[in-house]
Amino acid sequence: MDNKTIESVVKDGLCTGCGSCVAICPLDAIEMVIDHHKGIYLPQLDKERCNECGICFEVCPGHAVDFKQLNLRIFGKQPEDILLGNYLNCYIGHASDYDIRYNSASGGLITALLIFALEQGVIDGALVTRMSENNPLEPQPFIARTREEIISASKSKYCPVPANMALKEILKAKEGEKFAVVGLPCHLHGIRKAEAINKKLKERIVLHLGIFCNHTPSFLATEYLLHRMKVKKGDVKGFHYRGEGWPGKMTIKLGSREIFLSYADCWASGFGSFFHSMRCMLCADAAAELADISFGDAWLPELRDDKTGKSMLISRRETGESLLQNASAEGRIELTGVSKDKVIQAHYGNLYPRKSLKARLSLFRLLGKEAPVYNIELLKPNHLTYLRGLLLYLDTSAGSKRYLWGLLPAYASLRALVIGVLTRKQKGTST
Repeated sequence: MDNKTIESVVKDGLCTGCGSCVAICPLDAIEMVIDHHKGIYLPQLDKERCNECGICFEVCPGHAVDFKQLNLRIFGKQPEDILLGNYLNCYIGHASDYDIRYNSASGGLITALLIFALEQGVIDGALVTRMSENNPLEPQPFIARTREEIISASKSKYCPVPANMALKEILKAKEGEKFAVVGLPCHLHGIRKAEAINKKLKERIVLHLGIFCNHTPSFLATEYLLHRMKVKKGDVKGFHYRGEGWPGKMTIKLGSREIFLSYADCWASGFGSFFHSMRCMLCADAAAELADISFGDAWLPELRDDKTGKSMLISRRETGESLLQNASAEGRIELTGVSKDKVIQAHYGNLYPRKSLKARLSLFRLLGKEAPVYNIELLKPNHLTYLRGLLLYLDTSAGSKRYLWGLLPAYASLRALVIGVLTRKQKGTST
């Protein structure tokens, strides 16, 4: 990477689409645009404005994240747990307000905590994301300053979100105002890197809430789903990926008519299998390890009959722990302490990629592609891990080509057989 601007990151296919570069550029020389062929956001550099200061490259989490340095700066120590990162306590919980709980993705904890923090004066606003009213299939990151605005951003967004663009609003805010940020691991990587070089940002962001992430489906995933349902994108007037109980359902508004798709049917359609971005395959952080509090669905056997939703959460810093305890004491949320083993049990599918990351990084380099640089401890992969990595690469390649979409159901069946064989072999080797 000779050209130390965001342009080199895009050229090497390492952009996460987080939007950090847009907010931090002192010359406003970058904007995020949708690459409709790939179905992702990419930064576009105005070369006439750019003076090649290199700040965009410095804050970019796409090409590198020094986890050891960031852990020392944020927590003062390296994590003892390779899967979860630094943490204080683990909980299962949900919002006490039934409407917030029911209409969120998994228990409404983030929504309830943000409202509580706003009402208590802990924050003056929060960086959150809702689906755009004018373009319902596109996300809209913004700074929420009221209870109603925070609620408008509830529910999951299973599409690319350049959330960190809204950091620009935080930088332009009044002196003394304080903010929370809500994002996926890659968003938090960019924010933490930006805070390291921008004192104003570091002082104004007082709460970092992270969301567990396996990968972000590209816009092609939604396009594929609508294609299978014979719905034209132009006919969509409103769109929610989740909500109305747990695990919830997808809601597509077509004028006066609504179409619903259960969470299980949505993901079984291939929505989550074939539409990773290539960069998502190389992520080193599924549990939002650099957050003050991390949140994820409570995928536990004993909670399978729960219809209103609960979250697994990890408090990582005193800032987050204090907010949780105060909100619980005021009756705004309900919490139950659990062991870290419960979190790992609930999210093994999300956390497993950390175990196979070394294999995927090696695979990409073997294929002649660039890979991000992490200063982090990685587990030694076995031969089955390499095979899984190759399969994931083939999945993503197949989903990225619209002319192959008609073959995806057949490919999915073949893929399920292969995964079954690999899983049996893996269990056989471990016993």
